[in-house]
Amino acid sequence: MNSDHGPFRLKYPVGRPDPRFAKRDIMTSSVSTVTTPLTTGTWAIDPVHSSVGFSVRHLMVSKVRGQFDTFSGAITVAEDGTPSVHAEIAVNSVNTRNEQRDAHLKAADFTDAETYPVATFASTAVRADGDHYVLDGDFTLRGVTRAVSLDLEFNGVNPGMGHGAVAGFEASVVLN
Repeated sequence: MNSDHGPFRLKYPVGRPDPRFAKRDIMTSSVSTVTTPLTTGTWAIDPVHSSVGFSVRHLMVSKVRGQFDTFSGAITVAEDGTPSVHAEIAVNSVNTRNEQRDAHLKAADFTDAETYPVATFASTAVRADGDHYVLDGDFTLRGVTRAVSLDLEFNGVNPGMGHGAVAGFEASVVLN
């Protein structure tokens, strides 16, 4: 993914510069931050400092937690300050720490990862909601696209650790 701003996290932090570009920026950040707006450019998701996780009810008495180990994406901030977000998740990378359950989740009766290997999110709008934001967009899974609204918390921007500015976000949504 080409970017001029570095890692971004997905529960969603944004982050470090891509070493191929002079400067650098969708999804939770654990660095201390200051309230600084995102600068114009593309901020890439940093898979090392990001995660795409989920939890589901199991037999109505417990929750199974998991994550997708492979994902990518970016936040692009236009010259007028308008942000857009695009993310891709490798469905076959689902990981619940149970191989049998993971195989079932990848099967045709759930995600059908063989036929539909990638889930995508593309934003359509970002709007303020108090001191948080709502990220509206189209989420596609199994070839079906639905409009979703993610609760988005902007954790701020930090100068980083010598590799350029980093930004942090956390987004969440309940899907049925």
